[in-house]
Amino acid sequence: MRHGPDGRTLDVGRRARTIPPAIRRALLHRDRTCRFPGCRVPYGQGHHLRHWANGGATSLDNLALLCRRHHRAVHEEAFQLERGADGTLQFFRLDGQRLPDVPTPPAVPADPAAAIQAQHRADGIAIGPRTTCPISGGERFDLGYALDVLRPQPPGSLPPRPLPAAGGTDGVRQDRAGPVLSAYARPCGVAR
Repeated sequence: MRHGPDGRTLDVGRRARTIPPAIRRALLHRDRTCRFPGCRVPYGQGHHLRHWANGGATSLDNLALLCRRHHRAVHEEAFQLERGADGTLQFFRLDGQRLPDVPTPPAVPADPAAAIQAQHRADGIAIGPRTTCPISGGERFDLGYALDVLRPQPPGSLPPRPLPAAGGTDGVRQDRAGPVLSAYARPCGVAR
């Protein structure tokens, strides 16, 4: 067993596969988040770069922090990872192709809503209380018809005609308590 100058355990060699608490704390301190490209999950499991069963030691140099999802991907989906000479980890697919590093996500401003509003003003976008109001005639949305229109049709065929909405096409549906205006038949912003 190898200890650091402050007495912490740095290496337990081949004696144990499980990671002692001192090495786990050092691993969390060093890696901080899952090391899989693009993943920033702040907790995870220690992964032996060279598996313990294949002669890998339980040492900080042979461990990487991976979240549960990516730890499983490495073991079950045959992703490979190697530590370079400079200490960086490189991930590879089953076919040997290297996974690219993902750039750090952009910084979020202190007041994101104000930043978005300023960008909208700069772009000439005016968002008001009626921005999301539908411009249809009040009929209910027919998902089946919309999908039929969007789905590629054989040449020369026409999409089917829309079926009347349940309760009629006048925007009124029947409820146990009687007719209720649908959300599309009411003026935008008027609650039930």
